[in-house]
Amino acid sequence: MIHITLPTPPSANRYWRNARGRTYVSKEAKTYKTTVGWIARTVIDEPLTDNVAVALRWYRPAKRGDLDNIIKVTLDALNKIAYVDDSQIVELHAYRYDDKDNPRMEVEIQRL
Repeated sequence: MIHITLPTPPSANRYWRNARGRTYVSKEAKTYKTTVGWIARTVIDEPLTDNVAVALRWYRPAKRGDLDNIIKVTLDALNKIAYVDDSQIVELHAYRYDDKDNPRMEVEIQRL
């Protein structure tokens, strides 16, 4: 099983931007993905190729934010690092807690 503690991701509402008729990933999202890459590669040598189960535990800094808007951002950031593609995720569990002093996203990935 892989255990990773990541910073709190940006909401999906801030992940995508639109301008001049095109949609693109925001600067904030690119920064988050880069940070996740650096952290995840300290514990993951190669992306898993099997189906996986993922458990997310989001410790939010304030009593706001939707769990579902955080899930996709986290899973996308781990794409090509923890697993080859997020289509390999066949089981998903997500939990939300409050921790203003230590906000974070704890991720567990288990090969099935």
